[in-house]
Amino acid sequence: MMPSYRPESAPPGEKALYVALASSPDTEGWIVLHSLAIAEHVRQVEGEADFVVIVPDHGVLVIEVKSHQTITVLDDGQWKLGHDRPTPRHPFKQANEAMHSLRGFLESKNLDLRSIPLLSCAWFTEVRARTMLPSSTEWHDWQVLDSEDRRKGVPAAILRTLEEGKAHLDAKIQYFSYGGVGPDHELTDRIASILRPRFELATVAGDRRRVREQELISFIGEQYEALDAMQDNRRVLFTGPAGSGKTLLATEAARREVSMGRSGRLLCFNRFLGRRLVSDMDDLPGVTVGTLHKELLRIAGVQPHPGAGQDFWERELPDRAMEVLLEGGEGLVRDFLVVDETQDIVREPYLDVLDLMVSGGLEDGRLLLFGDFERQAIFDASDGRELLRSRVGQLTTHRLITNCRNLPRIGYQVNTFSKLQPGYQRFRRRDDGFDPSVFTYKSGSDQSEQLVSAVRTLRNDGFELNEIVVLSPLEGNSTASRTTDTWLRQVLRPADGTASRPGQLSYSTIQAFKGLEARAVVVTDIDRHTMPNFESLLYVGLTRATDRLFALIEAGTLRAALGGTV
Repeated sequence: MMPSYRPESAPPGEKALYVALASSPDTEGWIVLHSLAIAEHVRQVEGEADFVVIVPDHGVLVIEVKSHQTITVLDDGQWKLGHDRPTPRHPFKQANEAMHSLRGFLESKNLDLRSIPLLSCAWFTEVRARTMLPSSTEWHDWQVLDSEDRRKGVPAAILRTLEEGKAHLDAKIQYFSYGGVGPDHELTDRIASILRPRFELATVAGDRRRVREQELISFIGEQYEALDAMQDNRRVLFTGPAGSGKTLLATEAARREVSMGRSGRLLCFNRFLGRRLVSDMDDLPGVTVGTLHKELLRIAGVQPHPGAGQDFWERELPDRAMEVLLEGGEGLVRDFLVVDETQDIVREPYLDVLDLMVSGGLEDGRLLLFGDFERQAIFDASDGRELLRSRVGQLTTHRLITNCRNLPRIGYQVNTFSKLQPGYQRFRRRDDGFDPSVFTYKSGSDQSEQLVSAVRTLRNDGFELNEIVVLSPLEGNSTASRTTDTWLRQVLRPADGTASRPGQLSYSTIQAFKGLEARAVVVTDIDRHTMPNFESLLYVGLTRATDRLFALIEAGTLRAALGGTV
């Protein structure tokens, strides 16, 4: 599908066809262009084709979609579609004009279309148009598709239309299909690339990196305005979805506090993120940086015993640290507390010990908290905002709403798959024209071939191996950890939160990589049957990608995510 996300503004009929085409196993090898703008239109200044479906060895079908509940052909020949104003330009004429416009454009690019059925049709997705509409000299019966075709199977209806259209061409053009019809797979790709080219392939990889660096400089200034706006509030909770700059603001908040002569802590929940923060903040005296659990171990003066489980980390360790703090640990109390990933730390035992770490406690201390309570609380299903409000005095909330990490098309894909409400609406980065890529696999099958294809595509687009991360919801049985592919086994290395070395391809669980990002991400093993907390985990995994995203999704899971039947 190009684009590989479904625009929320599309009419319901277009959404339904999009889902059916994207999720059906019968469209393997097809290329579908949705909402294709036509600059050189045969009749108008510009036009649009709702769908252009390119089917290898069958042809190209231009589809005009109408989602109206009623269709009326008036006595004067005008069409009345739903509540729209009457028009003499009926859907078949719209589709036909779009088809001839595309034909002219393709032929201007020296593309030989002599044995390629290039056809058009109108699809009335909500009514039984094949029985309602009379026969007419203005269209062929095979050009009418309707709600029954949608119900019985969208790919089958398209193939039927192409076959009947080919039969019509055979009757009109001698030897049209003699020797078979196209396009073949190579020509299918060429037609798609001509109609919807990927201009960015001409951009040098180094130039893209420099653009990204310049973007970050401007974004940082804008994001810091959030801290400026909240500087007079002693206790602030900054909330926002993934990619809204929370970790960046957390580190800047700690730097500002230290610059005013205060001592404090910058804590997070995730181990990999903790390592990254330590690396980024090693030049800053006066602040202790790391994970909450590492700081509790340091305060309590203990090490986890072999086989330490959830009860140790969530009950015993906080209790041991509290004992030390209550028994004269004044030297351990700090002036301020900055917490990233707050959504994973808001539990009574942790809040109890945090209360003793900062001067004035949670009620009156200097607290700057950063969290995503919508979908990133993957370690605790409860929403901790109410608990925070009950424990923290006069807590001010500031919401971050602009995504400054992901390119827009990645964000739109996240909206679709993770069912975010209202979802990402504003993106700071400019669209680069690259759609996220989705590969399907059968449950239980090896995804190594798709993973190799994704990585090599990224390499061809100028990404270094150490700029790519492979993520999975599975820890011990992921595609990356158990692959038998010789090349993958040579380059794959487990991620540890530090920067990868040149020539190394990192892999990690989604859970461990939370809070971090990579220029290119390949998410594997996406199967709703093996992923607890499916939508939240998928949300975290997909939002790690700043520039390129590949997703390997079990076929039934893809159909369900797009709103189709399982």
